[in-house]
Amino acid sequence: MTKILASSLSLMLVAGFAQAADLAKGAEKAEQVCAACHGKDGKTPIDPSYPILAGQHADFLAQAMRDYKSGARKNAIMSAQASLLSSADIENLAAYYESLPSDLSHKK
Repeated sequence: MTKILASSLSLMLVAGFAQAADLAKGAEKAEQVCAACHGKDGKTPIDPSYPILAGQHADFLAQAMRDYKSGARKNAIMSAQASLLSSADIENLAAYYESLPSDLSHKK
């Protein structure tokens, strides 16, 4: 029984690492797709009504992009941009923006 449990845990760990976001790919995609509007640093948007992305939680960003892509969330510009993103692009972008320093995060 412990061999089965150990094997199952090993597979879960490997699967988790295989799906880990790639920050370098996220940075590359951010430069290509997001920086023009949200700023290269993710916190200097070209319009004050555009959100700061740096420091946001990855799960929030990923869900927002998936919602724009599916049409559950409406914005003509973001829907068009999100429609071009793969699931991996979304995860990579979300992780990349979460990793950036920002005044949005709060230190304990």
